[in-house]
Amino acid sequence: MILPLRTPADAEKAVAAVGSHLVTRGLIAYPTETVYGIGSAADSESLANLAVLKGRAPGKPFLLLVSSRAMAERSGLVLTPAADALAEAFWPGPLTLVLRGGEGRLPELLRGPEGGIAVRHTSHRGMARLIELLGYPLTSTSANRPGHAPAAGVEQVAELFPEAAADGTLLLLDGGALGNVPPSTLVDCTNPAPQLIREGALPREELRRRVGRSAP
Repeated sequence: MILPLRTPADAEKAVAAVGSHLVTRGLIAYPTETVYGIGSAADSESLANLAVLKGRAPGKPFLLLVSSRAMAERSGLVLTPAADALAEAFWPGPLTLVLRGGEGRLPELLRGPEGGIAVRHTSHRGMARLIELLGYPLTSTSANRPGHAPAAGVEQVAELFPEAAADGTLLLLDGGALGNVPPSTLVDCTNPAPQLIREGALPREELRRRVGRSAP
């Protein structure tokens, strides 16, 4: 099944079908502000299904998409002063923060070796509204096979994962073709001094220009 997801209105029409699909531990493919992603509800069984589909190496976690900072905090994630400044400046947007916390509320499969969970407040209007309507975060990873570029649209997603798309395991949310946008910038905020892990759509210079000493 393919459902449109370009606007908040599309999200409002799609939320019932998406919610029912996620409850059965199904997976979704969707647009973000950077690349197409595939994801699931944030529970252990759904994460295991996502890892199998993606061919993900054991021990490599997925990130979490939220529709607001409040949703991240309700999940038990803790923003340090640096993370707080970065989120204030760049959320929603292509900035992923690795945060401590979430014990007992989020699966440990999401936790990376540094002890944190990667989270992003997406600025894709349709996807942010969908997550807001669902009322809970969704997991995310780029819609590609390991070592290859992410899909630029749902047609390519279906070509990458034909069996899952055909049997309905993977629900496709069509946001149109995305341009050649870098992935999100990734900053580790598990310690007081933030550390830049991956420079992506937001360059280091922009982080420092906006938040000064709070930047990595």
